[in-house]
Amino acid sequence: MEYVEDSGGKPMTGKDQYYNRAKQEGYRSRSAYKLQQLDETSGLFEPGDTVVDLGAAPGGWLQVASERVGEDGSVLGVDLQRIEDIEGVETLRGDVTEASTREAIRDEVGEADVVVSDMAPNMTGEYNLDHARSVHLARTAFETALDLLGPEGDLAVKVFEGPDLADLREEMESEFEYVRAVHPEASRDASSELYLVAKGRLTAPVREGDELDVEVQDVGSDGDGVAKVDGFTVFVPDTDTGETVTVRVEDVKPRYAFAERVE
Repeated sequence: MEYVEDSGGKPMTGKDQYYNRAKQEGYRSRSAYKLQQLDETSGLFEPGDTVVDLGAAPGGWLQVASERVGEDGSVLGVDLQRIEDIEGVETLRGDVTEASTREAIRDEVGEADVVVSDMAPNMTGEYNLDHARSVHLARTAFETALDLLGPEGDLAVKVFEGPDLADLREEMESEFEYVRAVHPEASRDASSELYLVAKGRLTAPVREGDELDVEVQDVGSDGDGVAKVDGFTVFVPDTDTGETVTVRVEDVKPRYAFAERVE
């Protein structure tokens, strides 16, 4: 087994190096490095962002999020357990699976730029049960994020690998520009955990594959017709101002979509 040296010269296994680093660097949990790595690989945080951390105790992820968004950002941590104060971070005590807690989060932050969740079930040792419970918590975080995130908002949520993962990922893919599975290096070698990172919250009134009639209101500089659906922009090539055409939506972005005429 590979060993590394800690600051006291004592050997430790690779899986423990993050625990020791957390102690040395002042993080409340080794999982802080997972969030650092998720941010570095997926670009979760920007200075000034509003972040909500679900299942935040003891606060390692809150520390990282606060560092990344800076003084102009805001961070809210939510957990059933009490979270000791962290400078510049707000906390809310409650059960994320309860509607009253989700309402309290909305009242506190309004709209968020990023929602993260490291929630995990109490482990039973029965793999299928633990997996199913992790998917339930991940879906709760996902549904909470749908209420909180503005256009282009991001979500990162922990889940255990297993048969129900594909359905959850498919649900998330319908609401975000794309979703990827990430295994941070800081996860323990024997762990079945992964993180689904969903980028670009789609708040559009249309979805890929929709067919609808639109009126072309203008023609853009690149020659595509410009239509509006509930104030949302849909670009339609080979159309002229004033035309009403039937289109099929081919690609949806957070703030606009591309469609093709249906002949």
